[in-house]
Amino acid sequence: MNRAAPRDRLGSAFGTLWSAAAFSNLADGVGRTAVPLIATTLTRDPLAISAITALAFVPWLVFGLPAGMIVDRCDRRKVMAVANALRGGVALVLAVLSIYGALNLWALFAGVLVFGVGETLFDNATNAVLPGVVRRDQLDRANGWVQAVQITVDSFVATPIGGILFAVSLALPLWTGAVGYLVPIALALMLPLSAARPLLEPAVEGEVVHGTRARDALHYLWGHRYLRSMVLLAAIVGCSLSFAQAVTVLLFLDEMKVPPALIGFVTAGVGIGALLGSLLASRLVARFGRGTVMAVASLAIGVFCVLVGCAPGVVTAVGAYALMAFAVSVWNVPWGALRQQIIPRALFGRVLGINRTLTWGLFPIATLAGGLVSRIDLRFPFIVAGTVIAVVTVCAWRLITVGTRRAGAEVAAAV
Repeated sequence: MNRAAPRDRLGSAFGTLWSAAAFSNLADGVGRTAVPLIATTLTRDPLAISAITALAFVPWLVFGLPAGMIVDRCDRRKVMAVANALRGGVALVLAVLSIYGALNLWALFAGVLVFGVGETLFDNATNAVLPGVVRRDQLDRANGWVQAVQITVDSFVATPIGGILFAVSLALPLWTGAVGYLVPIALALMLPLSAARPLLEPAVEGEVVHGTRARDALHYLWGHRYLRSMVLLAAIVGCSLSFAQAVTVLLFLDEMKVPPALIGFVTAGVGIGALLGSLLASRLVARFGRGTVMAVASLAIGVFCVLVGCAPGVVTAVGAYALMAFAVSVWNVPWGALRQQIIPRALFGRVLGINRTLTWGLFPIATLAGGLVSRIDLRFPFIVAGTVIAVVTVCAWRLITVGTRRAGAEVAAAV
């Protein structure tokens, strides 16, 4: 009994990675709250506001695969550090522009694009590092803790702070975000060598070492029928959510009459559901199986998305949104661990880059479409998106449940 306890610990290397994610998301959350609010001081056009969200995903379309190649070829610790330095620089430039009264929508658009490039590098590297610092059967738990700290810091610390700082001064959250990236830069460089270069690792469990070309990853993904189908499913669900959430800030500000300074506390309420989902996901997977948990979570996403659109007031809207966020987190944790388990380590960065290109790369189109529909009714995108997600999930139920087991992705989670 005493010998089993240390085996369940995720280790100090994971603690360093976890801390880097926490500080990085502190800076992210402040900026993510501030930028749409800053945009609302420049325009109230739903299409323009949705463009802010859409542009954040454009780098995944054009830079997702190159980012994956960089992650597979370079020291992932340095990639994480450079990515955070880039994002901190963007926040600094926007803050300076705001002081001199030169900040406009075009500058905001450009800043969001460059920030997105940094995000493709940091997110790819963080996901690729995780299998190098924890055991295979700990991936669900590790992903859950990483997602939990992201949600906790973003929703309960950074987002409320971002709203308050914005109420004090337009530039203050931008300055805070720029300074906030310094700590994760240092922590990323403190990660062990096992997190650095995957191609130096010996092959295990029959795994072969692949080349560094993009077409190797494309060939692998195209030839893996299950993974290819799951990427398509994730793209449909993700695009539907982007369509629904294109102008969420306007839904709460204009439809629900929430004051701008309190918008962070509204999203914090939604974050409660996301946090609980992150913490409980690995236990649900261990008890019911990865495929079953993912299928039920996907269906729940659709149902609660519709309920957000039908909510009569801010309390019921936040409640439905929180339950939807819970389901999204429960899906995200096993989906991340699943890919880390079955994708060869030497190909992981590029395969994830392709995955994100095919999914997140389509988000800008879906987001802009949601912005256009929101001109008619701010609630309607949630109803349409939720219906699509529910129908697609029912059609893909066998793929998610039976297909996951046959693909060897039902490895028991350590809880």
